[in-house]
Amino acid sequence: MKHFSVLIIGGGPIGLACALEAKKQGLNYLIIEKGTVVNSIYNYPVNMTFFSTSERLEIGGVPFITNLPKPKRAEALEYYRRVAQDNHIGIHLFEEVIDVRTTSDDETKTTNFIVSTNKATYTAGNIIIATGFYDIPYLLNIPGEGLSKVKHYYDDPHYYAFQKVVIVGAQNSAVDAALETWRKGADVTMIIRGSEIGQRVKYWVKPDIENRVKEGSIKAYFNSYLKEINEAEVIIETPAGEIRIENDWVLSLTGYQPNLSFLKKIGIHLSDDDVRKPVYDEETHQTNVMGIYLAGVICGGMNTHRLFIENSREHAAKIITHIKSKS
Repeated sequence: MKHFSVLIIGGGPIGLACALEAKKQGLNYLIIEKGTVVNSIYNYPVNMTFFSTSERLEIGGVPFITNLPKPKRAEALEYYRRVAQDNHIGIHLFEEVIDVRTTSDDETKTTNFIVSTNKATYTAGNIIIATGFYDIPYLLNIPGEGLSKVKHYYDDPHYYAFQKVVIVGAQNSAVDAALETWRKGADVTMIIRGSEIGQRVKYWVKPDIENRVKEGSIKAYFNSYLKEINEAEVIIETPAGEIRIENDWVLSLTGYQPNLSFLKKIGIHLSDDDVRKPVYDEETHQTNVMGIYLAGVICGGMNTHRLFIENSREHAAKIITHIKSKS
């Protein structure tokens, strides 16, 4: 078993930032990522534009140069890939962590962790969990959700050209999908539980979707929910009663959640309220399990709109400085 001073679970921007800081401070580290480099960004829609400007997405002091102030997905993938490549970041891709166990050495009075993945086993003095929140979609839990026509991730609008598409949700992902697929010729219907388009929708996009709905180009059922999905149609519960419409594809874009069950499994305490915020020290980011740290969006629990790349980059320096102080 290979031993590392720091083992980082998650190869997104914050995981990479932790690796850069560990390397800077001379610590032996490894990133384990169950997908590709910055896997969550890879799963964003192909035409997505970030809300943040490029300089606020930078990590490790490496400049992020773009043609426009707000970079697109492809530019972000190129940036983070080059940061990892040029800095020779130690990272194992398509390797998933299955279990983390604690082991103590009475002779040296030290505690280490045994980390088991689907490919290997490692030991580590410290663990940083930077797994984000994009892996587990919220399910509708309705009949027909398991059909192959139902997607919880949206990629390329061309795929839905000339198709009857139902989009569930009213935030950025749903709005982007609605506008892009409509512009590629799809017949788009939005199903929205609330009475309006989400308040967090990008300010330069919100007037566009509201105008398309107002003019009838994109149909929208407000204060409504999807009741059932069938091969050729969907059933919608609206304020006027139940309706059925023909349908080819359902994009259920109602948000995603962090893997909090993994944190609980390895002994990290969560708050008792609906937020289920993990217990950790705000200054060091060490959890109630000594030697295990949290970085990035995972720190917010179910409140996934509190932390972003731009305001969680600083976690890396806090964590690595604390780890270094113990050695």
